[in-house]
Amino acid sequence: MHTIAAIATPNSAGSVAVIRISGEDAFEIAERVFVPVNSKERPVNQMAGYTASYGKITDGDLELDDGVLLVFRAPKSYTGENVAEITCHGGVFVARRVLSACINAGASLAEAGEFTKRAVLNGKMSLTQAESVVDVINSVSEQYLICSNAQKSGSLHRKINEISERILAVSAHIAAWLDYQEEGLDDFEADSHIGELSDCRLQLSMLLKSYEVAATLREGIVTAIVGKPNAGKSTLMNLLTGRERSIVTDIPGTTRDVIEETVKLPGNDGVILRLCDCAGIRDTDDVVERIGIEYMYRQIEEASLILAVFDNSRPLEQDDFALLERIKGRNAVCIVNKIDLPDSSLDLAVLSGHFKNVVRISAKNADSLEGLSAVIGEIFDTASLDLSAGFIANERQRFCVTEAERTLNEAVSGLESGEVSLDVTGFLLENTLESLYRLSGKSAGEQIIDEVFRSFCVGK
Repeated sequence: MHTIAAIATPNSAGSVAVIRISGEDAFEIAERVFVPVNSKERPVNQMAGYTASYGKITDGDLELDDGVLLVFRAPKSYTGENVAEITCHGGVFVARRVLSACINAGASLAEAGEFTKRAVLNGKMSLTQAESVVDVINSVSEQYLICSNAQKSGSLHRKINEISERILAVSAHIAAWLDYQEEGLDDFEADSHIGELSDCRLQLSMLLKSYEVAATLREGIVTAIVGKPNAGKSTLMNLLTGRERSIVTDIPGTTRDVIEETVKLPGNDGVILRLCDCAGIRDTDDVVERIGIEYMYRQIEEASLILAVFDNSRPLEQDDFALLERIKGRNAVCIVNKIDLPDSSLDLAVLSGHFKNVVRISAKNADSLEGLSAVIGEIFDTASLDLSAGFIANERQRFCVTEAERTLNEAVSGLESGEVSLDVTGFLLENTLESLYRLSGKSAGEQIIDEVFRSFCVGK
């Protein structure tokens, strides 16, 4: 493959920038643009792996900058190829100019993600490990960073391999029995394999469940704060954000637009809420306020979580019942606000009949967040994500595992009923393996053949 180069650091001003060169000619190209200050040092082409040199960065006769060159010799590098990394000063122009010098010296500009692609092609990481690099970069909480690093170390890859090996053993047994009966193999006993395949099906189902939990940690929960005017929605918004994000007054209808903010819930393993403080629901002749209420209705439809706020000091009114009707059947938490006030006129029994989760708070008190945070964590089951077992991180992975679960379920059902022939069952298991191997680039057909001859001594 041709030698590639690109700026490996963000395209913005900073203290340093790194230009990465990878490929068979990486050291020759680096030698054309980098001159060690110490003339007694070895030329770049002769430097040992994992060593550095300080020198001048040039483009022909033009000196561009001074910097540091790092050398990584194949296969002990990120891509598995010879890699040279030039660290220069972090100006946008100077970094681009150094990259241009590398291109002039014979490198090709790397395509998006090409360094990681080469790492996969050279066996340095699996596809799932490569995909986890993006998750590490985009982590927004400590828990998701831990998950992504576990993924990068191969947790999902190992989990898929474990499941695949178990399915492969059954599939190979079927293939051997169907194709080599003259070898005197034992009969295929379906009952002895149903439990094994059923457990694999359960493991796939649990992996699919991890996708929703991971998405919650990665992207946050779209959350609408709704209620009638002066129930305390904006005060709750300010409590959650930790600052005066929404205007709070005693005048009904103060909030007329949807105010959005992203916050991290305290003490809940890094759950992110994408908050929307909506206009209060009520009948009004104010044109602008009516538009805000229509926005609020739209936000309710799009939200994954609704925080419905009710005023503990006021009885339920027509606007409250209209809200209850609007959010019926949605994923909602009832928040009874202003419990610090001495008078309680709210009918809690009615609300308890409409909501599974009722949280009583004073939005002016930061201690109120603990109970609300715990309830949201239970609803979205964020604690169920096993940090060491791997998780489904994107749509490609989910599609592969969904297809594997579907065909495995058909195979298990066929074995249990006895109404599906063994050759069809074997075909379904092969399709299951193809879906799982698609995550890491293997071929199910080749794997089954290898397992047949390895485990059953076919043909000696």
